[in-house]
Amino acid sequence: MNLDNKNIGLFFGSFNPIHIGHMVIANWFVEYTDLDKVWFVVSPQNPFKEKKSLLADHHRLALVREAIEEDPRFWVTDIEFGMPQPSYTIDTLTYLEEKYPDHSFVLLAGSDQLPSFDKWKNPQRILELYKMYVYARPGFKGSKYEKHPSVKVFRTPLMEISSTFIRKSIAEGKDMRYMLPEKVWKYMREMHFYE
Repeated sequence: MNLDNKNIGLFFGSFNPIHIGHMVIANWFVEYTDLDKVWFVVSPQNPFKEKKSLLADHHRLALVREAIEEDPRFWVTDIEFGMPQPSYTIDTLTYLEEKYPDHSFVLLAGSDQLPSFDKWKNPQRILELYKMYVYARPGFKGSKYEKHPSVKVFRTPLMEISSTFIRKSIAEGKDMRYMLPEKVWKYMREMHFYE
């Protein structure tokens, strides 16, 4: 990986599985903002959430690798897998900044995360130290954070698909190949994920 000084967008998620909606958002941020790259931060199993439909960490990481491997604008990291659980965004940001001091990190988030942002660990500290680029979800009516100098809201192209919908549809025997990167679909079929 080229480690020249870069402006990096951090796209956190369980990616269970990664789908074309994720890819469209990442692509848009690299092409239409000042970000040089987007790093997909695959989040480990949250001990407070039900595990039944969540693939093992290494499988979700492998699916993201399959999705992005031929695009140098994207990278995937399992950095949170080795951190204390549950993982907190501020701790991951701090760790990444220490490990990659020449990079500037920007947090990418959906507008649906803003109403609960006060409940995050050290939300004010996050906004003091980092920028947050928010992609507006359908029905977004604004937030008290929208006017914060560290927060920028973007109207990105969005697709009305979700990982939950994909998992449920696969379990019902539906063909979801066009909602996933081709290599992700092939990997999932070979492994019989979500069936």
